[in-house]
Amino acid sequence: MTTTAVSKLTSKNQTTIPAPVRETLDLSAGDMLAFEINDRGAVVVRKWTPIDLEFALALEPTLSEWTSDEDDEAYREL
Repeated sequence: MTTTAVSKLTSKNQTTIPAPVRETLDLSAGDMLAFEINDRGAVVVRKWTPIDLEFALALEPTLSEWTSDEDDEAYREL
């Protein structure tokens, strides 16, 4: 069974997360959300967990090849 929940975006780009989504994701005030966007433009929303931060921090040293002044200049306007 599929459930559809709808929420309106305000002029400040804010929205209320519908109750069925909050319940499904077990969300509480102060929780963080992760938005995963695939190559087809579909977005998956999930509850963000500390493991996400640990994973990102673990990846950071492998990305050092893109931290040069030349890269900053080349990608500044993107």
